[in-house]
Amino acid sequence: MKISGKIVDVHQRRIYQGIVTISAGIIESIEECEAGPDLYIMPGLTDAHVHIESSMLVPSHFAVAAVRHGTVAVVADPHEIGNVLGRKGVEFMTDNAGSVPLKIMFGAPSCVPATDSESSGARIDADDIVELLKNDKIGFLAEMMNFPGVVHDDPEVIRKLEAARKAGVPVDGHAPGLAGDDLKKYINAGITTDHECTTLDEALEKIAGGMKILIREGSAAKNLEALAPLLESNPDDVMLCSDDLHPETLEKGHINRLVARLIGMGYDIFSVIRAASVNSAEHYGLKTGMLRKGDPADFIITEDPRKMNIMKTFIDGECLFDGEKTLFSPGEIVKVNRFNCSHLLPGDIKVPNSGNKIRVIVARNGELITGSETADAGDGKYVEPRPEDDLLKIVVKERYNDRPPAVAFIRGFGMKSGAMASSVAHDSHNIIAVGTNDRDILTAINMIADASGGMSVVSGAGAEILRLPVAGIMSDIPVTAMARRYERLSESVRSLGCRLDAPFMTLSFMALLVIPELKLSDRGLFDGLAFGHVPLFVE
Repeated sequence: MKISGKIVDVHQRRIYQGIVTISAGIIESIEECEAGPDLYIMPGLTDAHVHIESSMLVPSHFAVAAVRHGTVAVVADPHEIGNVLGRKGVEFMTDNAGSVPLKIMFGAPSCVPATDSESSGARIDADDIVELLKNDKIGFLAEMMNFPGVVHDDPEVIRKLEAARKAGVPVDGHAPGLAGDDLKKYINAGITTDHECTTLDEALEKIAGGMKILIREGSAAKNLEALAPLLESNPDDVMLCSDDLHPETLEKGHINRLVARLIGMGYDIFSVIRAASVNSAEHYGLKTGMLRKGDPADFIITEDPRKMNIMKTFIDGECLFDGEKTLFSPGEIVKVNRFNCSHLLPGDIKVPNSGNKIRVIVARNGELITGSETADAGDGKYVEPRPEDDLLKIVVKERYNDRPPAVAFIRGFGMKSGAMASSVAHDSHNIIAVGTNDRDILTAINMIADASGGMSVVSGAGAEILRLPVAGIMSDIPVTAMARRYERLSESVRSLGCRLDAPFMTLSFMALLVIPELKLSDRGLFDGLAFGHVPLFVE
């Protein structure tokens, strides 16, 4: 097979008219010619760090969506399903991914559970890491979020790092704001990347210490504009990633959108494409082609790199997207789950009033970080939501061992009526709900318990649910249908007065204890700065 066009050669840093000859899935030759189509041929794109589960799609459906946007490989951390099902969940991901041609390298989750201050469905210890790293589909130790454990020589953390060293695999980092001597110790432990940088100075210090920086632009955290100058100062030390990508975002684009934005901002096309392909392949040892003779024929065709509208995607010489449709199917999906959750009753979420002020979580639009403030508890026998003051009730119901819920209060959602709930709640994925009254909150939570996972909205117009039958965090439907249902559910929440751009995404992070300031786990309010539980009432 021969394909001609403008070859974007990121190795020689030139664009020329050429013909690519492919045989048995390998590039046999690339020859210059005088004339050809006005199309660009370039290396396929790689997402250097993504939690596939955040798309609420299983890997095979994620693959169908991703190749449409020129993605040929992803480096995936199955941390979310690990918190639900442990090694069994990770193995589900690798098995399901084996049914599609997208090149997915999984990591062994290093922090399951992320903290012992909440109830997760499973644990992955150092012995599990050793076993997981024997799987040829698992090629690195996934993000080491427990950076205090590294700095303070936690024995279990050290065992996990030693397992990665013995296996000869890279170790991903997660160290927001870490600097100075603590950063040096973290890097010296063998940790090679970070995707949590929010400022240029932070990224440059980490690069100076020997780290690679992943520029992140996903549905939740967006750091592309702040870190883009690294493409000029340190082009060989950066990669592009999405981290968390919701279905409605993935349907519209993937790493191609980042590439188009960066080129449109004036950054060098060769540095941008290297960051989206070559750099990650070299760092992780991905078996992806880089548009050279003898490489696997993994490449894409686009009309204009500044727009990155994908005309065709090739993996191992096979056209998998022809500009209109994806040319492979996701195959059969074997569902896995762990859900042990009975109905809540009205008394379960009542908060007796002690007369003191209460601590209140403050949610912020588009941010993972929350605030903390106090509010009057009111004069009634029970502390009740006050929608007129944007004081809503938030509930987390542990779903693995059916323990009683934790209840607190939150501002920032702005709902005037109704309730919403979800079993997508980082990191342990217990059921989390926010609402204006107990009746609707109970209905929203109990719908999810009945479905063994999902997202729900309850309003005066009725109740809706988007079922997530795979581990309670993923669907078994394609991205287009998933995006449409997710957007419709989000609109239902906005119709209740919610002023958040992405209400379910924001809700999912209200139980993420490792991000300050005030969050709610199934065991109660958690102060992320003091890193410990605090009472609801202020004494």
